[in-house]
Amino acid sequence: MALVPGTRTLAALACVVALGCTAACGGSSRSDTPQAATREQKPLPEEPRVDAGGDIGTYGGRFIIGETNNPKTFNAMMANETSSTDITNRMFVGLADFDNETQDQKPGLATSWDLGADGLTWTFHLRKGAAFSDGHPITSADVLFSFQVAYDETVHPSVQDLLIMNGRRWDVSAPDDYTFVIKVPSPNAMVVSLASSVTILPRHVLEPIFKSGGFASAYNVSTPPDQVVTSGPWRVKQYVPGEKTVLQPNPYWFGVDANSHRLPYLDELVYLVVPDQDAADLKFRAGQVDGLENVKPENYQWYADNQQQGNFTLHELGPALQTSFFWFNLNTVQKSDNGRKQGDPVVGPVKYGWFNNPVFRRAVSMAVDREAMIPSIFYGDAVKNWSTSTAGSKAWFTPDIVKYDFNLDESKRLLASLGWKDTNGDSFLEDANGQTVSFTLKTNSDNKMRVGMANFIRDDLAKVGIKVTLVPVDFNTLITNIRDDKQYDAMLLGLQSGVPPDPAMGQNVWRSSGRTHYWNISQPKPATPEEARIDALMDTLVSSADLAVRKQAWKDVQNIVNEQSWFVWLPTQITKLPVSNRFGNATPSAIPHRVLWNIDRVFVKK
Repeated sequence: MALVPGTRTLAALACVVALGCTAACGGSSRSDTPQAATREQKPLPEEPRVDAGGDIGTYGGRFIIGETNNPKTFNAMMANETSSTDITNRMFVGLADFDNETQDQKPGLATSWDLGADGLTWTFHLRKGAAFSDGHPITSADVLFSFQVAYDETVHPSVQDLLIMNGRRWDVSAPDDYTFVIKVPSPNAMVVSLASSVTILPRHVLEPIFKSGGFASAYNVSTPPDQVVTSGPWRVKQYVPGEKTVLQPNPYWFGVDANSHRLPYLDELVYLVVPDQDAADLKFRAGQVDGLENVKPENYQWYADNQQQGNFTLHELGPALQTSFFWFNLNTVQKSDNGRKQGDPVVGPVKYGWFNNPVFRRAVSMAVDREAMIPSIFYGDAVKNWSTSTAGSKAWFTPDIVKYDFNLDESKRLLASLGWKDTNGDSFLEDANGQTVSFTLKTNSDNKMRVGMANFIRDDLAKVGIKVTLVPVDFNTLITNIRDDKQYDAMLLGLQSGVPPDPAMGQNVWRSSGRTHYWNISQPKPATPEEARIDALMDTLVSSADLAVRKQAWKDVQNIVNEQSWFVWLPTQITKLPVSNRFGNATPSAIPHRVLWNIDRVFVKK
């Protein structure tokens, strides 16, 4: 989960956009374009994957997606924010793939897999003839290298947190070119899904860089496109900072349709940088946009009323699998620097004393009037939410968990119990040392709904005597603040559901060592007894094959997180997405990526 790690998880900001020329780009015949000819000329692998779902399409045309931020990297192992993962998840493949339509795993690089009699040994049989975008064969050596990178402590990609059980790593081996074996330390019901979150990297390109210590900066956005070798259906064609990223089909991709024509159908997939959701919306209304990944609820009625006239369909998907919340910075200095000692709180001792008190965090949660926020910010199209497993998650939604909902009087009582009072008559509380209780709240400036929620929170907390200063900044700066310099008091962001939407895919968030354990990331050991308990519960969630046991473990995790109020949960939007009727096989899903999940099969109708 994530904001988002290598498991196709965490805060989706993308919206699908098409340029004005796209409306005139019809589907071509199979040999009309150079791109199509290239795909048809390359020999198919010995064992292609047949994607028979949907209609048979034709080659040609483009699909353009609006992104409110530039990607930070094309390195799938290092990508954590959706502006990057929305792109890299199209460029790289894992051992298996998740089908949003069937909501089950399907073959990826592996054609099949089986579990040994010991209940611990998983054998993956790799696809013969699969190749990277430069034509180099993909073998088990590439898979082994990818796991080596995933387990590297210096690199420490987010996916590493998914591959640890009871503090132990998996034993991985490659007995021959087309066999990859995983032996887990104890039974693990999620091996296929977790293993498939490791994206397959080209060993022949990246191993020398990895050995030299430069992997974290490999495949950065300044890398020439022809040097970004990929294993998935798409490769980089062009990157123009602040303007667009253009992907083109991998001519060696192993996926074919039912007629054995190589996928993808489209000639280009373009990620267009737009200022914000309003800009994307205006393009759609002008007939220049093919669909939207995110729509503000205030615009739902317009889309509902103009479907026939605009030749699009508004798809109603229910409560989103994306969440919104804010949290307080509880990070401590991990390495002495600039006069700070290891273990010192990053925010300083005064604010850390406030933030680290669960009574304070509960009081803050109870000061937020979510019921009033829904009609104001979401125009009524939202539901209150208390977990990453939202009401949109049919399998994992747990309604009866601990929650600290709006209760102004109780919030004031909790704050008073800390000995805080307004001693100077300025309407804000002072702590026992006369320090005004205040903090800055950061969120990404391009997301108007988050800015609106942050303003709402500021006004609500003022009613209980807490002073909040809103600081909207660009999204990539927030990521740097969260993961690198830790320079913030509180942060309002969100998480995108893992794929598949199983809570075990969110270990990078919930484990104390996780790189997305937002409030105190990458702890060398659990900082609190509660976090140690969550670590143990995540082991159960991953290892047990008993669904009832797994659900109880997940309920316990949610209760601990909410009792501690590490996340102050905010409402979750009800999702409605418009998509042009000109595209075949364009079927939005509630599971991310909601529009692009099957983009290799999408085509422009004749």
